[in-house]
Amino acid sequence: MESLWQKTNVLPEFPHQQGDIHTDVLIIGGGMAGILIAYFLQQQGVKYTLVEKNRICSGITGNTTAKITFQHGLIYQKILKSSGAETAQKYLTANQAALNQYSRLCKNIDCDYEVKDNYVYSTSDRNKLEKEMEALERIGYHAKLCENISLPLQTAGAVKFSSQAQFHPLKFIAAISKNLNICENTFVSEMVGNTAVTNHGKIIADKVIAATHFPFINKHGSYFLKLYQHRSYVIALENAQNVDGMYVDQSGTGLSFRNYNNVLLLGGGGQRTGKKSGCWNELRRFAGKNYPESKEILHWAAQDCMSLDSIPYIGQYSKNTPDFYVASGFNKWGMTGSMVSAMILSDMITGKTNDFADIFSPSRSILNPQLFVNGFEATKNLLTISKKRCPHMGCALKWNSAEHSWDCPCHGSRFSENGKVLDNPANGNL
Repeated sequence: MESLWQKTNVLPEFPHQQGDIHTDVLIIGGGMAGILIAYFLQQQGVKYTLVEKNRICSGITGNTTAKITFQHGLIYQKILKSSGAETAQKYLTANQAALNQYSRLCKNIDCDYEVKDNYVYSTSDRNKLEKEMEALERIGYHAKLCENISLPLQTAGAVKFSSQAQFHPLKFIAAISKNLNICENTFVSEMVGNTAVTNHGKIIADKVIAATHFPFINKHGSYFLKLYQHRSYVIALENAQNVDGMYVDQSGTGLSFRNYNNVLLLGGGGQRTGKKSGCWNELRRFAGKNYPESKEILHWAAQDCMSLDSIPYIGQYSKNTPDFYVASGFNKWGMTGSMVSAMILSDMITGKTNDFADIFSPSRSILNPQLFVNGFEATKNLLTISKKRCPHMGCALKWNSAEHSWDCPCHGSRFSENGKVLDNPANGNL
């Protein structure tokens, strides 16, 4: 199962770790976040090593829909209500800066970078759209409330952010990664202080950054309570619509749309990992009804780490780990989340002040209704009788008949039919 990006690009290859290594900064994880962090550190002359257990971008980054936008659903009314105008303003400014960084870098990279408008639509709730417009006005951003959009859906309207962007993420990665210090096929099985134990030796570092999608060390940070994972699906269609923009349903369980050349990427069918959903069949039914002349050429799935308050965790792994950092919980917006992580963490590593670091701090309050949902799901599945248990924390696994995998409803680990680990936080096979 390959994504369109994997099908249309070849990434550079890197050797595995050669003997024990001493480095100033160890970056664990070779997705978009880890590679951008490495790129920024290299620009600033910092000695670092990045390790990836498989090939770079073979996980979540390879399966993104690659929208670069600071319109993350209807998030600004939510942040305004829970954390106030200053936090909402900082969140917007940070992600706006991330978009600008991509724009700057992509000027010299052939990665099909295109400026496009982004729309968050609702099929029924006009009130939520109007509240988002009010929230945006309060923090000084002027969006547009559209009455009609060019999708084959009945909607109550859409909030439009102009001049956002989309690109080919692996073409971008191929360009910025080729001169980086990367070890592929180097698996970190455990951390002993600031020493990483790998399948090829040890790596001793002054500072360590976990950019592994879901943080893999449980004894610090309580990420097993602060995060859950959401799985979503994509089909690539030829002979379908040119939507000339990027579209996402505000509900989080609806459909998303964007084009790449003459192909329409239709996303949706999602659910909390380990739960049942329509998967690709839901998308195929929609395409059959609305694009009857279309042809499906590819299909794939992606998985997103969801934080308690919809703001990523970027910064010190915990209050008790001054030299250990994390980037996670991007809530379906991994492109801007990765860039914000690179900006904040490269500043922290080099002793610079970052104006946005406080709102993304992983040590902020965890008092949120989602915390109790996560706790309930974990307790329920720990008590469920099942022969298949997740090695991460012992939860009962559920069979995913669409993808022929064993999925963990607690924290989102996934395993192949024969028990090979597919997605973390599990750090080993069944």
